[in-house]
Amino acid sequence: MLKEYKKKRNFSNTPEPSGRKQVAGKQLRFVVQRHDATRLHYDFRLELDGVLKSWAVPKGPSMNSADKRLAVHVEDHPVDYINFHGIIPEGNYGAGVVQVWDHGFYIPVNAEIEPITEKEALKWLEKGELKFVIKGSKLSGEFVLVRLKRDEKNWLLIKHNDEFAVKTKYDAEKLIKGQSKKEIFEKGAGKLAVWESNRPAKAASKKSGARKNAPASKKNAAVKPATKSGEKPSSKAVTRSASILTPKTAKKSVKPAAKKTAKPVKKAASKSARKTATKRAYAGKKNR
Repeated sequence: MLKEYKKKRNFSNTPEPSGRKQVAGKQLRFVVQRHDATRLHYDFRLELDGVLKSWAVPKGPSMNSADKRLAVHVEDHPVDYINFHGIIPEGNYGAGVVQVWDHGFYIPVNAEIEPITEKEALKWLEKGELKFVIKGSKLSGEFVLVRLKRDEKNWLLIKHNDEFAVKTKYDAEKLIKGQSKKEIFEKGAGKLAVWESNRPAKAASKKSGARKNAPASKKNAAVKPATKSGEKPSSKAVTRSASILTPKTAKKSVKPAAKKTAKPVKKAASKSARKTATKRAYAGKKNR
């Protein structure tokens, strides 16, 4: 599975993990890495079948359900890559700066938004459509990856119109802080202070603008990624995520009762199934 990944890289000249196929833990993880290479893009990765199934998303993911983001399917990456960040030296495949933009857990679901097993998720992926519920610091709720017809490489990453979706324009770049690729290469890898979404840059000083590299606030601080497969987040992190991700109840105007207002049973069941899947994802329960 990692043959193509290893073929493209010289591990004596790149800090990227050589990796190997691994057995997943109790929770499946995801990561979004901002990759400032020849062309800036975001790498969207899902832990599945012992590897990271990966897509390059040029414009980055969106929380707006109206956006259909192109996602180019690339080679599988090792699970160890889920925590990778830093510089890929020039002359290597994918040379540039890699930053962790978002990370967390996800649950694959079927058409009725009911949790499915890893094997079932692989079957859906082969068919060209995979739905899942995400729990991250920036991304949350229901998403789907859909392969374009008669095209093996190009997919669409779409946010479902659920309670977490936004209606305003969503730009992943506006959620990024830190040094640019040009600034980092000018200073050299030895003085690297790459900003990550879950912690401030190290080696910062008053002269170099330490405040600019620090997270905006504690409220926006992301849960630290698990260092081992299957490691659970702390109870505090789960509680914090649950409180942040709980949608606010909107006030609705009371309308007069109509003669035929009953909703179909199937629609009500679908809504209930969605809430169940979302709660399981955010509670961090075993999904397989």
